[in-house]
Amino acid sequence: MQKTNSLNSRIDKAIFEYKLLEDGDKILIGASGGKDSTALIEYFSNRKKRKNANFEFTALYIQSDFAPPFPAKVLELYKEWNVNFVTVNADILNRVHKDQKMSCYWCSTQRRYELMKYAMKNGYNKIALGHHLDDILETLLMNMLNKGELCTMPPILQYEKYPLQIIRPLCYVPEERIILHAQEVGYAGYTCTCNYQDNSARKSARKKLEELTGGDEGKKDRMFAALKNIKFDYLPKSCE
Repeated sequence: MQKTNSLNSRIDKAIFEYKLLEDGDKILIGASGGKDSTALIEYFSNRKKRKNANFEFTALYIQSDFAPPFPAKVLELYKEWNVNFVTVNADILNRVHKDQKMSCYWCSTQRRYELMKYAMKNGYNKIALGHHLDDILETLLMNMLNKGELCTMPPILQYEKYPLQIIRPLCYVPEERIILHAQEVGYAGYTCTCNYQDNSARKSARKKLEELTGGDEGKKDRMFAALKNIKFDYLPKSCE
């Protein structure tokens, strides 16, 4: 119970500090069946039971033309949690151009497109994604080392062209806490098993993050805090 409360308190902190949840919100949660999105959906289900919980949410699973069906065990939990669950079919593989290689990146962009399309068609104003603290820091390292850019996935993002916000309520939650909680509740173990995975850059960044922090949550917290505590006067200026 202590680990669960600790996980929930970190999500509460993110929601409070970044104002991720407001009265009247209609939120679409990207559901994969994995531990991260399931932990997020469980949190929203529990929060919905609180007094004065004036928001709606739906879990949406994008069933691609090559991925296995949504895990039945997780779906049973959704029913216990009284989660509104929707599946949308998408021919992601058939959208790959002739000169293009199928990849995790392409798959994720197509899934995001389907989430946005469904959200706008059905009146949702926010899309919640299950990216946690480690995801955000790994993306930071990937962009720094591979693109020469200081950027990552923000806790909240307002699209310029669409009436939608992307929110990441797990931004303060280290992956290890989600793993431990998923083991306690009983939904650990489901991951993507498609034949098109190419996560070499992500795996390399994960290894570098582990080397930098030694898995220490405090060091990960300080890395995230550094993104909000930038000393511009002590950084190189653009020569352009």
